[in-house]
Amino acid sequence: MPYLLARQTKGTYILRIEDTDRARYVEGATELIMETLKWVGVNWDEGPDVGGPNNPYYQTQRTETYYQWAQKLVDAGMAYADTRSPEEIDKLRKDAAAKKMPFLARNYRPAKTPKWKIGLPLRFKQTKLEPVEWDDAVYGKMSAGPEVLDDFILIKADGLPTYNFGHIVDDAEMKITHAFRGQEYLSSMPNYLTLYDALGLERPVLVHMPHILRPDGRKKLGKRDGAKSAADYRDDGVLPEAMLNFLACLGWNDGSEQEIYSMDELIAKFSIDRIQRAGARFDEQKLIWMNGQWIRKLYAENPTELYARAEKFWGEAAKNASEKQKHAIFDIIYDRLKTLADLSDMTGYFFADPEVDLQMLTQNKFLSKLSEEELQNLLQAAVKKLNAVENWKAEKLQEALNELLAETNQKPAVLFSAIRIALSFAPFSPALPETTAVLGKKVTLARLNAVVRALSGER
Repeated sequence: MPYLLARQTKGTYILRIEDTDRARYVEGATELIMETLKWVGVNWDEGPDVGGPNNPYYQTQRTETYYQWAQKLVDAGMAYADTRSPEEIDKLRKDAAAKKMPFLARNYRPAKTPKWKIGLPLRFKQTKLEPVEWDDAVYGKMSAGPEVLDDFILIKADGLPTYNFGHIVDDAEMKITHAFRGQEYLSSMPNYLTLYDALGLERPVLVHMPHILRPDGRKKLGKRDGAKSAADYRDDGVLPEAMLNFLACLGWNDGSEQEIYSMDELIAKFSIDRIQRAGARFDEQKLIWMNGQWIRKLYAENPTELYARAEKFWGEAAKNASEKQKHAIFDIIYDRLKTLADLSDMTGYFFADPEVDLQMLTQNKFLSKLSEEELQNLLQAAVKKLNAVENWKAEKLQEALNELLAETNQKPAVLFSAIRIALSFAPFSPALPETTAVLGKKVTLARLNAVVRALSGER
């Protein structure tokens, strides 16, 4: 969302790495974030890898800036060093609980505090216990009473800022105009706003985004619910255009019935006032449907480029196939793909003869009323008709199959199902004329004859 707004308004999009919570630091996470953003087409104007006037872009490298702002608060009597141990704070929490009161650090301020220095936790001192009001671009007018205001930590004992302090300082330093955060930060806004005021900072436009919910809509989606990363979906054959499209439309729409948006369309049509307040369910089936739409859209625009993207999804069976053969197969199979990863399962029979499975043939819903002898006769008729086709092209094969329909007096669903299954023994396959054209005359006739023999009891 912030990227769309930045591009729409010709603004600057900054990538900032908020890495001050070292207990939760994961090796390689930053690289994965940047790789994923680039994958979906989100590129930044300033950031760790490209630099910029606000360098550095890692918060752990910006500590001197935070110390300067912190010292302003100390000098103004709006922050104090807290030497109490976590055990002592926990004891105070239990004391508040025993009194059936919420724990507020401002109610337990130390009588005397030492001069603050790096290594001591620094707390913000709430000096104006008044109601707080603000406007949120999504949730409208908001307010909170003074009972939610507290003395929160600005700088931790390890010398690094908390998120509560670091992001406000960085937003000011980097001249951020729109602060996008998750809905869960609404409860923290009263404290943030008192910090803006204490530092004499102008508030940016505050934009809180709705939660992404589990598929059942009952709570926020999390890893425990089996949530996958964008990288996982990429490896599963989801296109970046589809992922971007899907994520952008979680909690937002332009008021129309349109569902498929390119990046340019999203940038042109995005508006904050169309962000919904309610959480949006993460519907993976919708993502997969959208991905299928994007496969067809991209094929229509540039089939060669889409084919190149599918290279790693062909599977082991295609390892010795020529590019010409794979390209011909891709041209007739692409519109049945939901993800590029489907390619391997849906094309194996083009590269190797499938195992004959008479049960799949005899239990098919269109063929189950036919005896094995009747199936055998149909396939023999197909062999004879197709063997007579000299120009082995899809349109000529379609003509021959249409003639065979008339000659056998069968319904298309019956005749074509029998031939399709005998050739592929797969749940789905492209249109029959295209399939036989790509398989070639020799393979097509050999497979049909193999099934005829199997139906007659020969192997």
